Amino acid sequence: MADDGSFDADDFERVLRGASDEIRGLIGKAGGFLDQSVLNSLFGQFAGPQPKSEPETTGATGSGVWAIYTLDEDGQARVDQVFPSELEALRAHRDNVDERRRVRFLPYGVPVSVLDTP
Repeated sequence: MADDGSFDADDFERVLRGASDEIRGLIGKAGGFLDQSVLNSLFGQFAGPQPKSEPETTGATGSGVWAIYTLDEDGQARVDQVFPSELEALRAHRDNVDERRRVRFLPYGVPVSVLDTP
């Protein structure tokens, strides 16, 4: 605590850490009604950021567009429409009867030629 009576971030974190240790001790003495997984879910938010289980992909960050495209006779892709979300693209594509017309996520900076088929 600073001389003027205010708390800084380190003081606040120290108080929270001490309180969580005391509460865990009290719960442990109470007969173990709560198991460790419940305690982790209750106090996990104070423990700091949790590591992500999977790396974030370009599609998850939304760095691209959803494209409706058509493949011509030679396998060349031609983009017909682009949409900001998958839902909008699928709604626009739902009544499609053409087998050559498809929907796919296209990250920014990737050329349309990646949609071509050999």
